[in-house]
Amino acid sequence: MLGGASGDRPGLANAVCGALGLTGVAADTIDNTSASGASSVLRAVEAVKSGQSSTALVIGAEVMSGSTAAVTEAISRLTHDREYQQGVTLPSFGGLAAAAYFDRHGGDREALARVGVKNHHNAIANEIAQFRREITVADVLDSPMVASPLRLYDCCPTTDGAAAIVLTAADGPVAIRGTAGATGTHAVAERPDPLAIESVGTAGEYAFSRAGRAPADVDVACIHDAFSILEWLELEELGFYDPGTAWEATIAGKTERDGSLPVNPGGGLKARGHPLGATGIAQLVELYWQLTGTADGRQVVSAETGLALNVAGFGNNAVCTLLEAR
Repeated sequence: MLGGASGDRPGLANAVCGALGLTGVAADTIDNTSASGASSVLRAVEAVKSGQSSTALVIGAEVMSGSTAAVTEAISRLTHDREYQQGVTLPSFGGLAAAAYFDRHGGDREALARVGVKNHHNAIANEIAQFRREITVADVLDSPMVASPLRLYDCCPTTDGAAAIVLTAADGPVAIRGTAGATGTHAVAERPDPLAIESVGTAGEYAFSRAGRAPADVDVACIHDAFSILEWLELEELGFYDPGTAWEATIAGKTERDGSLPVNPGGGLKARGHPLGATGIAQLVELYWQLTGTADGRQVVSAETGLALNVAGFGNNAVCTLLEAR
């Protein structure tokens, strides 16, 4: 994502093909901000299903450790122009959403803190996670304020990272059963309900329909927890929990690795990290490991169906993908 946004590295697809010695193949760079990874997978699925390609290589990569000011500016530009001009940032939207959720549905700071605690705990067994250490509810509540009521440990970190998958028309151990993208109202202030992320709900509905599956069929999920409150909102939009009840599921341990719906067993964006363009692909890599029983130390028992959700901006666009073990 940042290669084009910063102007430092345009034409990445051509550079990759050059490095791999590939000629005579179709190659594109897909831009959908922080959902660029999953969008690239969606385009690759379409290419293979249509017969245009028998095999597709999908790569996502991001280097965010350079200039903090430049990275922050590029991410701030993901919002609507009017919101950007007023100084509203993605963390600001996260804080406003968390406060509105507490007011409407209940839950509190301690309940929300448990999202980050869970995901850090899951990351300990993930050797590629950025933060492999436990945190406590007290650690979250004592961390610096970012956008009230969100604190530092409610927010994903700045991350360098990369991920890649190969898609093929041939049979393999894991199949993509359904994938879909959807846009939502771009300006958050213009959304009829500030807690409704319509892109997520619509992408999920399309993906479930294409896969012939329902939320009850999912054994493990990788959710776009750029901010802790998004894990609740997205789980509700996808139909896993009724509106206003995801916080109760967190308190009850239902989203723990040994719960009824394990969420972010690899640590999620919060602890595995969020290298923007790579995140959507990294989610699918984690699900591949889970569905093939090779997620050493963090394996979800008897996982056969997985769901990944990759989100652009603050729900401006979303891509949902359902995978299944063969």
